[in-house]
Amino acid sequence: MDVTHLDLLRELADRGSVTAVADATHRSPSAVSQQLKTLQRQLGVELVRRVGRGVELTEAGRALARASIGVATAVAEAEAAFEAVRGGTGGVVRVSMFASAAELLLPGLLHRMRSHPGIELDVADRDVSEDEFAPLTADFDLVLAHRSDGVLPPGRGAVAVVSLLREPLEVALSLDHRLADRPRVTIDDVIGERWIGVPEGYPIDRVLVSMALQSGVAPEVVHRTVHLPLIENLVAAGHGVALVPRHTSASRAPGRFHLATLENVRAGRHLEALMRPDRAARPAVRTVVDEIRAEAASIQVHDDPAGPTTGEFS
Repeated sequence: MDVTHLDLLRELADRGSVTAVADATHRSPSAVSQQLKTLQRQLGVELVRRVGRGVELTEAGRALARASIGVATAVAEAEAAFEAVRGGTGGVVRVSMFASAAELLLPGLLHRMRSHPGIELDVADRDVSEDEFAPLTADFDLVLAHRSDGVLPPGRGAVAVVSLLREPLEVALSLDHRLADRPRVTIDDVIGERWIGVPEGYPIDRVLVSMALQSGVAPEVVHRTVHLPLIENLVAAGHGVALVPRHTSASRAPGRFHLATLENVRAGRHLEALMRPDRAARPAVRTVVDEIRAEAASIQVHDDPAGPTTGEFS
């Protein structure tokens, strides 16, 4: 079997259409179809069948697509071993970051990457719901994702996951708010307020939903956005209260808005790095991951004297 053909089968399993595979691999749709047909002839078994105007993998095709992950990873590991013999680590590493993670980690990461001049970072801004991060690994070497406490989004079994940090959430209040002199507040103190929220399905929104379930009060969300500085500006202007990530918002809070810890609620979001297993085997990717972990650990050590809780590849 041709490894290239196996890669195309895996891409089809991930992307769902020949056109999408063609766009991602810089081929024509007819070239993709022909190479998949060649693989079918070699094996003597149907791997792809036409359904309506599109195609789908057969059971044999899905099994081979899953097996191709191990093949791609073995090839990447062989290339990594050869690269180690030649000496040096280099290449382009494509990274997807959502905005508040980039704000928290990217400046320090870029500083750390100065000691790895052979590696070029290509960083893109992608902010999606926590269930939609795993599919981004098809297009990026490394995807920074967030998830809620106690939630494992779908698709994690097919990707390598590295835990970076857990960022607690705080309640942001305007400086003239009646609770602005309190370091801690309860759900009952704030659930009846007007809320500046994030889109449904995001980790912060899941916490707000949990607060509503515990209190029996449906929150009044007057505006939703993924733009954290806008959330902070609306809070500072007195248009509502909000749940915001502690580490990211703390530097902008003094003199503008007050941060209060939410009592008796495990409110936080987990930041993780997601990768396809074959891309996780690349030395350049692993180097970038190591530097992101080091930057995340430095933030946690500063925040918590007990030290970081970063994780290994899983």
